[in-house]
Amino acid sequence: MSDDAPRDRRAAPCDHSAARGETEQVFRAEYGRCVAALIRFLGDIDLAEEAVQDAFAVALEQWPRRGLPPNPGAWITTTARNRAVDRLRREVSRPDRHRQAQRLLDATATTPEERAAQEGPVSDDRLRLLFTCCHPALAPAAQVALTLRLLGGLQTAEIARAFLVPEATMAQRLVRAKRKIRDAGIPYRVPREAELPDRVRGMLDTIYLVFNEGWTASTGQELVREDLCAEALRLARVLVELMPDEPEAVGLLALLLLTHARRAARTGPDGSFVPLEDQDHARWDHDEITEGRTLVRACLRRGAPGAFQIQAAVNAAHGDESLSRQDRWVQVLALYDLQLRLAPTPVVALNRAVALAEVSGPASGLAAVEPLRTPLSGYQPLHAARADLLRRASRASEAAAEYRTALELTANATERAFLERRLASLGGEG
Repeated sequence: MSDDAPRDRRAAPCDHSAARGETEQVFRAEYGRCVAALIRFLGDIDLAEEAVQDAFAVALEQWPRRGLPPNPGAWITTTARNRAVDRLRREVSRPDRHRQAQRLLDATATTPEERAAQEGPVSDDRLRLLFTCCHPALAPAAQVALTLRLLGGLQTAEIARAFLVPEATMAQRLVRAKRKIRDAGIPYRVPREAELPDRVRGMLDTIYLVFNEGWTASTGQELVREDLCAEALRLARVLVELMPDEPEAVGLLALLLLTHARRAARTGPDGSFVPLEDQDHARWDHDEITEGRTLVRACLRRGAPGAFQIQAAVNAAHGDESLSRQDRWVQVLALYDLQLRLAPTPVVALNRAVALAEVSGPASGLAAVEPLRTPLSGYQPLHAARADLLRRASRASEAAAEYRTALELTANATERAFLERRLASLGGEG
């Protein structure tokens, strides 16, 4: 039997389209793990990506006929490794490639104890890859884009839409980032303990943005990409284990838990989007809420507030059922006031404006949003928020114009359907 073939199979599926869908789900869930493992073996990002893509092409051919293997991720990694070795051996005219092939074979021959000694105290390939992607030699936008590509498995077109740039532009950015990693000799490892404080901010920002892409997917039919949310949560946990005394790492984990806890309530039975104020709290994950609140309290005791800790406290306040709705929003507004003093950004100011509208009415919110219209002109949440405030202020024609702008900036089908319903609710003014 070929090394590429599954040795144990589930019952062979008769529905090839369903099997193809399962294979694509495996791609989404396992791509980052497989690429990270191959990069450690090969020391070459492009070759690792090509090998994993080759393996998934084989899977698309074989799995619909033979069924999924018991451990699809391990099957992909093994197949990709074999494909990479074959490719390197064929390029015998290139000594560097021949050496890579021999190094790969030597790596697979080492014992677990030898590999552990080589890897150091942290053996998580994806965390190593995340630190590589978030190296300070790379621009912040390149760090996020590369993480979404290599760990999230997003295609270049998807990342381009998330960044609101042409696909060709994003392709060039990714190529330049990978070339810089190669040419600058950026190491594929977790930094030493003394280096961690200087590297943590980029890591936190990147994990947060990966989660955001999963929480509201930039494209597609589904509102949430659970694989990206789960990966961001996993990486946040690993980072807290690595740096338990870093308050912002703990704050980020708390924020992701408290946000993720609402996932089941964000859509109705028909898949439609449900705003926070209309969600059924019984559908929230109360174990995640309890864990998140415990982390928030631990952060508060440290007395060193930061942006992620404050956002986590905001999400904890939203779920505090011991407070009235009005009191919750008063608390949220106070937290955004604090965040605006610590990290004054237009997005924070927009969040504060929304909270202000809940406390003092839509007119106050609109006044606070007004100076943000220019700096956030291409930011979809600004137009969606302003449309909602205008609707509540009975300024229907202006609200309709803002809903249309928000729709132009929205590629996710679930979000679009929600905005279209709001636009339609304006009747003749829409």
